[in-house]
Amino acid sequence: MTKNEISEIKQLLSSSKKIVIVPHKNPDGDAMGSSLGLYHYLINLGHTVTVITPNDYPNFLKWLPGDESVMIFEGNLSYSKKRIDEADLIFTLDFNDLSRTGDMAPFLEQSEAIKILIDHHQEPKDYATYIYSDVAMCSTSQMIYHFIEMLDATADISKNIASCLYVGIMTDTGSFRFPTTTSLTHRVVADLIDKGADNSQIHTNVYDNNSYNRLQLLGCALNNLKVIPELHTAYISLSQEELNQFNFKKGDTEGVVNYGLSVKGIQFAAIFIEHKQEGIVKASFRSKGSFDVNTFARDHFNGGGHINAAGGRSDLNLNDTIEKFISILPHYKNDLKS
Repeated sequence: MTKNEISEIKQLLSSSKKIVIVPHKNPDGDAMGSSLGLYHYLINLGHTVTVITPNDYPNFLKWLPGDESVMIFEGNLSYSKKRIDEADLIFTLDFNDLSRTGDMAPFLEQSEAIKILIDHHQEPKDYATYIYSDVAMCSTSQMIYHFIEMLDATADISKNIASCLYVGIMTDTGSFRFPTTTSLTHRVVADLIDKGADNSQIHTNVYDNNSYNRLQLLGCALNNLKVIPELHTAYISLSQEELNQFNFKKGDTEGVVNYGLSVKGIQFAAIFIEHKQEGIVKASFRSKGSFDVNTFARDHFNGGGHINAAGGRSDLNLNDTIEKFISILPHYKNDLKS
């Protein structure tokens, strides 16, 4: 963002506004952490703020400060639409294409509110008045920290803000192990801890509250793990029947794809999860090094994301989706050399 844009945003925030904050559909730790971190900052400035998520999010994020104030669009259509219609400002966080909000997209497009985009995914769409986009940043939550920093307000970061932003950074960096974790990330995290984020308790809240069914589903997923050694690729599949067998809840498959990537010699990992109600197979892709799963997802699975982490979908059934995936891999043989 330019100095002039920051100055204009400061002016916008200098008087009370009706503000809506929107993360992407199926919000994860970074989406909710950045949204609720910004929520607390704006509330403290005296604004009327509503976080509206397109749909529900995992239980392991329901402890976040401010969770009780979150409105879920799917279950509150009329009230959500009213808030969007009345908004002076709309922040869209952790996505850069309004289609990523599902059924909310038409209402956001029609809104006359000033829109501010803050995101770290590639190829942002030009729908916002103000765009803060940085694809090199590890998380949108770290970008919210820097956004507050641009407003000369890091002194105003409370324990609630710090806790929310820490969650987003921790989850989107794979607990600080992904390549996008920089020395600057660690300096930001250190400041968040100094400002009250209880890093040990936060890790426990997010990662150490597994249900028995979730661990059984993980066992099923690992049992389904397949390796293609000559292409340094691993993939996991989960059918709808398997999800039902272990009483699947939103968030239960979070991070499972990383087990495939942890196998010695593997550079590219995928997970394919059948969702019969939506008539699709959801896919997540992870890679090490320079193999670009963002391009892979865009070219073959109607998706996208980052160089080393992306998602997509298939309208084929689960078996056909896996066959398609396997048939594509030989074209990338040179890119997947050890």
